[in-house]
Amino acid sequence: MTDAAASGRPPVPETAPVLEPASVLEPVPVPEPDSATEPASAAEPASVPETVEGPQRGAVQIHHGDNLEVIAAFPDASFALIYLDPPFNTGRTRERALETARAATLAGSPEPDGAESVSLQRRAETAGAAHGLGPQMEAHGLGGREATARPAHRGFHGREYERLRGDLRTYDDRFDDYWGFLEPRLEEAWRLLADDGTLYLHLDYREVHYAKVLLDALFGRDHFLNELIWAYDYGAKSRSRWPNKHDTILVYVKDPARYWFDSTSVDREPYMAPGLVTAEKAARGKLPTDVWWHTIVPTTGREKTGYPTQKPEGVLRRIVQASSRPGDRVLDFFAGSGTTGAVASALGRDAVLVDENPEAIAVMRARMPHAELAGKRCPAASDRP
Repeated sequence: MTDAAASGRPPVPETAPVLEPASVLEPVPVPEPDSATEPASAAEPASVPETVEGPQRGAVQIHHGDNLEVIAAFPDASFALIYLDPPFNTGRTRERALETARAATLAGSPEPDGAESVSLQRRAETAGAAHGLGPQMEAHGLGGREATARPAHRGFHGREYERLRGDLRTYDDRFDDYWGFLEPRLEEAWRLLADDGTLYLHLDYREVHYAKVLLDALFGRDHFLNELIWAYDYGAKSRSRWPNKHDTILVYVKDPARYWFDSTSVDREPYMAPGLVTAEKAARGKLPTDVWWHTIVPTTGREKTGYPTQKPEGVLRRIVQASSRPGDRVLDFFAGSGTTGAVASALGRDAVLVDENPEAIAVMRARMPHAELAGKRCPAASDRP
């Protein structure tokens, strides 16, 4: 990926330095929008028009297939923005595991004697064994395992990454199984990210804290930009604990010195206390912070597709506006209902979407008839069950 000047992209605005937190919290003066383009409030999903004024509608390419296989064929540094919303790791049985391993060497360093024979000793102690959960754990290959031998994994940061992974596995082995699924896909995402690109990883409360530690080690802690909280208030509420009503989006940048972030393009939201600011500021609204109050996809409404894990367009709209430019390429290889592609295309970005579920492919085809199809046979909307 060449510099922004060489690629024809505009430089990062000097008025909105990317590394200054105050630029996110303080409203940046922008021309007053007219009523036709007034951004939607955070309480309602942002309306993504069928066509956009200004940038032309971006192209959308849909791939039907295993995402790891599909993205392996994509060239390095080919996407300015990658948004990932992987399946959440739910229904885990608590257990403990003990792991010991030789410290890994940094990439390119000489291998110590016997490094090839690094072994792991793991002992699973199911917390629910007294309740008869042992057989269920064994059915998943997690209960009562003898010590096994396999090479210890080396990430981008070698020994530090391996040690952290071992520490987390001593608490919960099921996370390691989930991370084993995510890890190669995140490594590919990092390869595909442009030098000025940004990666957004959408997780829930069950795994985000483990993932944050491992991503810091995998990519480097200095590449971490934000923890975004998407808060919503919908559905049943527990009476035995504080209800879980938020998701977390971890944000990492490929190069902390030159990533793209345009706060002036992000839809603004109403002030919580408009009487405390000037009438001009109240009319313009404020920039969102790292906590986003936004409803889920309404049960009735224009954007609802019926896909069970669909995310609201308003949340994706903020991400695409801030971390990409018209003409940039956006990737989502857990595409689901295709919200990332629908929003990116409406904002003049080109999108590449990947999913293995035929139902997801059918939903995306119906939602974006202009999309190009690739990969396996993509069912038409009429093929939907």
